[in-house]
Amino acid sequence: MSLFFSIVMPAYNEEECIEQVVTMWTSFLKKTFPNKETKLIVINDGSRDNTKVILDRIAPSIDNLLVVHQPNGGHGNAVVNGYRKAAELNSEWVFQTDSDDQFVTEDVVKLWDKRNESNFILGYRQIRHDASARLLITRILKYTISFVYGTFINDANIPFRLIKGSYLKALLSQLPNPEPFAPNIFLAVMAKKAGQKTFDIPIVHKERLTGTVSILRWKLLKVCIQSFKELLRFRLELNGKVRAIKAATK
Repeated sequence: MSLFFSIVMPAYNEEECIEQVVTMWTSFLKKTFPNKETKLIVINDGSRDNTKVILDRIAPSIDNLLVVHQPNGGHGNAVVNGYRKAAELNSEWVFQTDSDDQFVTEDVVKLWDKRNESNFILGYRQIRHDASARLLITRILKYTISFVYGTFINDANIPFRLIKGSYLKALLSQLPNPEPFAPNIFLAVMAKKAGQKTFDIPIVHKERLTGTVSILRWKLLKVCIQSFKELLRFRLELNGKVRAIKAATK
């Protein structure tokens, strides 16, 4: 099986909005690419609420929806497993977003319009509706990346990115082992250092109206410290990985 366009979407405890979000994104795929093979790949990351029940109920009636259930491994792990599934299905283009209904489908077109200029294109939450602690840590990580790697990315961890499928395969093969907590950051750094224009396109970020944020307060600080340490360690491996990515995508 080969796909023209796939969307990777991790989901955890989103029973209040998951059906609405799935309907929104699968409808977007059919409207935008009516004559192409497309798929929304939802990775249910061991949800403890009714997310699994809802997904299993609606999946048979939505032909461009693929649901994968996994034990809870965290957001980053769910994203990577979704990417690997998209690669397994030979997706020509892979888009990644979250299931919390904080983005609008129309903004995908802004990234899509740049597809002939880059293999790795990022959105940028210019006005971000998140808790102040999360905003602060995002800012710290942004300048950490700039300081450690000498490259500036506005929103390296954003779940709103468009990646050429063949390029994604090359990036995934170079992800550090063990798998980092926030793999999207590492994918963005590798792509940027390998010469891709990320563009950092301003997009809409809506206030979260349902569910709960899973990482808060001290846990958020702990995650920040963990990510900082992972980024420092990765500095020693980066040049070799960038060379490998360039060689694989010539």
